[in-house]
Amino acid sequence: MTVPSFYLTTPIYYANARPHIGSAYTTIACDAIARYKRMCGYDVAFLTGSDEHGEKLRRAAEEAGVPVERFVAEKRELFKELWRTLGIGDYRFVHTSQNLDHVRSVQWMIERAQEAGYIEKKKYEGRYCIFDERYVAEGTAPATCDICGRPAELVAEDNYFFKLSAFQDRLLGHYRDHPEFVQPGYRRNEVRSFVEAGLRDISISRRRLKWGIPWPGDPEQVVYVWYDALTSYLTGIGFRGAERSEDFKKYWPQPAGAASSTTNPHAEVVHMIGKDILRFHAVYWPAFLWAAGLPLPKTIFAHGWIYYEQEKMSKSKGNVVYPEPVVAAIDELAGAKVGNDALRYYLLRDVVFGQDGNFSRDGLLTRYNADLANGLGNLSSRVLTMVSNSRGGAVPRPAPAEAPRRLFELSSKPHLIAVRQSYERFEFSDALTTIWGMLELVDKFLVEEKPWAATEAVGDQERLDQVLYAATESLRILAVLSHPVIPDATERIWQQLGQEGKLADQRIDQLEWGGLKPGTRVARPEPVFPRLDKKQAIERIENMEEEIRPPAPKEPVMPSEGKQPERAESSRLEAGATTPARISIDDFAKVDLRVGEVKTAERVAGTDRLMKLTVDIGSEVRQLVAGIAQNYTPEQLVGRKVVVVANLEPRKLRGVESNGMVVAATRPDGGPVLCAFTEEVPVGSRLK
Repeated sequence: MTVPSFYLTTPIYYANARPHIGSAYTTIACDAIARYKRMCGYDVAFLTGSDEHGEKLRRAAEEAGVPVERFVAEKRELFKELWRTLGIGDYRFVHTSQNLDHVRSVQWMIERAQEAGYIEKKKYEGRYCIFDERYVAEGTAPATCDICGRPAELVAEDNYFFKLSAFQDRLLGHYRDHPEFVQPGYRRNEVRSFVEAGLRDISISRRRLKWGIPWPGDPEQVVYVWYDALTSYLTGIGFRGAERSEDFKKYWPQPAGAASSTTNPHAEVVHMIGKDILRFHAVYWPAFLWAAGLPLPKTIFAHGWIYYEQEKMSKSKGNVVYPEPVVAAIDELAGAKVGNDALRYYLLRDVVFGQDGNFSRDGLLTRYNADLANGLGNLSSRVLTMVSNSRGGAVPRPAPAEAPRRLFELSSKPHLIAVRQSYERFEFSDALTTIWGMLELVDKFLVEEKPWAATEAVGDQERLDQVLYAATESLRILAVLSHPVIPDATERIWQQLGQEGKLADQRIDQLEWGGLKPGTRVARPEPVFPRLDKKQAIERIENMEEEIRPPAPKEPVMPSEGKQPERAESSRLEAGATTPARISIDDFAKVDLRVGEVKTAERVAGTDRLMKLTVDIGSEVRQLVAGIAQNYTPEQLVGRKVVVVANLEPRKLRGVESNGMVVAATRPDGGPVLCAFTEEVPVGSRLK
């Protein structure tokens, strides 16, 4: 029987700085998935790595005063060190620079696309964003990147272009026939809207850059960084162009007729990414693969961003969260290796995977004390202590009885299946909510049964055997179910339960009641999650963060040399003076104004003013929140064209994320009037 294969990847992280909580979040989620799949009998390949080419990296190395090769190698090691800190297990690591195997892979992909007629060389003149490594607009007019909002640089050179437009219909057909290809579903809708608006051919080489993979047959050009980075997913499992390892044949779906002894026709490939790079993975990557004659991955799952205290993390704000201080501080104060589990549990329990989430030290420590210390840790200590004190450390053999029926039903197949289904759908929060609901029922069972009050009477002793077995077996089941998320503590519980082998080798898909053998010797319990003083822990985390936080970027010096304006001038501006400060044309060019069409509209629950909209702005469908609900009904808005500021940083209003702003004038009574057009104008058009 063929063992099913599962290939899972994180993004290939950009090696320009110390990884933060966002990179940790994606990798922790992937590690939990990989552990779960292995516990279901899958042969799992788990890949992560570093993207080490591109102009942005070359400039960063130049600013740091070190050779770019050394710069990216140092940053690569920071990622590896963090994965060790986070206990990321059994993964493969691929890097793009100084990697001859990867060069062969990328150049082979380029050559196949050229042979198929999907690449041509032509002159390009336009605006290029070095931060997102992409051309933004043709022509010489100032333009901003529609992803990061930064001004794009003017470039003019001969480049090789990939005929992305040739794949428009095929992509739309694939989205329709394979709804699992882009997840969650609303992200698939965004991608489909972008493709339906029309695809342009894209430049896939750079002549002016030198830090990259040489173009095959044209050493004056280097390969576009996204063509390079995405191909890492192939290189990381043994793809070498025409030469392909047995691992590659096992983990990546193979073209018809390419079967071998190790080919797995049911190979499942999942790319886990952040929502900001969805377009590259869901549009460019499948086209690149088709152009080379290769099958596509099964799923591209785009999760949301992690905010800090409801704000987007920014180096200039100094609010970037790094995982190492969180883990180290909790380990230090607890006197045990628990920080990794605490961080993993908090991120996967509190954030609905796929949506944006929030990180706060207070929230993490509240979860730690309530769910881990007072919850799983306390239950483990109580149960093992009772077995040690009442039965000399041996798990009793229960006689048939109704007493533990509730716990047996709790762990019956419907409940176990519900947890597994949540894991399968990457719904970590739901899985953990179900598991901790089971844990609370075990606590309630013990409170009601009061095993500590048993007398020496025969009937009481039989009842005690039943209760202790049920509680201990429940603890075993809870440890297995939660192991993918909190591996360190559950392994310690497993060993204290006297179980053989490693917990990671248990089959979660075959888990059922009664697996604990009577007579098993349990160990004397040791604290799994010592309770922490929240204030002390927060202070220690903050102090440790200061030790590793890089200096904030220097702020530009203003003409006033940093002085505040006189109060009279300030008051005049606050009062709404009719002559605001003038700005340059370059300042205006930074504001990305687009024509959008409202697709859906609904009032935000619990508010009078806020309306939640989905708006097609040509390149994607955005969710926006606008304070217009007192002046417009949802029916008046659907189908209406509006003006959208498309490059504002996301923010949350009453807990609902808004990715942009609808432009409106203000009437004398303070009510909004949406900007409109008297002539027909295409969705996505820019206002100049």
